[in-house]
Amino acid sequence: QVHLVESGGGSVQSGGSLRLTCERSGYYYKMIYLGWFRQAPGKEREAVAAIKSDGTTAYADFVKGRFTISQDNAKSTIYLQMNNLKPDDTATYYCVGDKAFEVVAGNYGYPDYWGQGTQVTVSS
Repeated sequence: QVHLVESGGGSVQSGGSLRLTCERSGYYYKMIYLGWFRQAPGKEREAVAAIKSDGTTAYADFVKGRFTISQDNAKSTIYLQMNNLKPDDTATYYCVGDKAFEVVAGNYGYPDYWGQGTQVTVSS
């Protein structure tokens, strides 16, 4: 079982920055790709960013140029640096994991593993 724990959410004004952290633990026998999804009130869950162990990344169009996903393999941790935040970025952000990178990247389906979520609120 894979366990994912997020931290780093909070409230900021439009144009501000936040950094989310996700720590992975637990046993897994296959490669698990990690990334971030988010869900705003009344909206569907949507993929934000994904990363492979070799550093390959994928981003949703609405965050390109503003968000950066990174990782520390030694610590089994990934990060999401969010800059120039907008009120539309307000949502619960989830660290996610799946054996298929395309799922984590949001190309189809939903990931198998989810963290508990961390709230990000951006005021105008």
